[in-house]
Amino acid sequence: MTENEIGNVVVECAVRLHRELGPGLLESVYEVLLAHMLQDAGLRIERQVSIPIEFHGIRFDEGFRVDIVVENKVILELKSVECINKVHKKQVLTYLKLTGNKLGYVLNFGEELMKDGISRVLNGCVE
Repeated sequence: MTENEIGNVVVECAVRLHRELGPGLLESVYEVLLAHMLQDAGLRIERQVSIPIEFHGIRFDEGFRVDIVVENKVILELKSVECINKVHKKQVLTYLKLTGNKLGYVLNFGEELMKDGISRVLNGCVE
């Protein structure tokens, strides 16, 4: 599957999950349930993936932790906040740059409507 095809499944599952549970639960609840839904959709996922930092040829494992990585191609950062701001998108962009992946999403389950909580982030630009 391409990144865009994976992204379509991610968005569909996130919207469905939000419709069933509504906004305002802890991020960890949405994470475990979305991961399960994505697996049920036939996608390979990893949760809480460590992303090391390399600096001057030295690897630091105390880097970052991604909520969900789908098919080793798409990075998902889940939030349950009132609104997403630029720092959340830049966080995903950092993950994309460090991994070399092209596509990521910030999924804010705190929004009243899930469509308002979906931010697509591309390596090289923030939409």
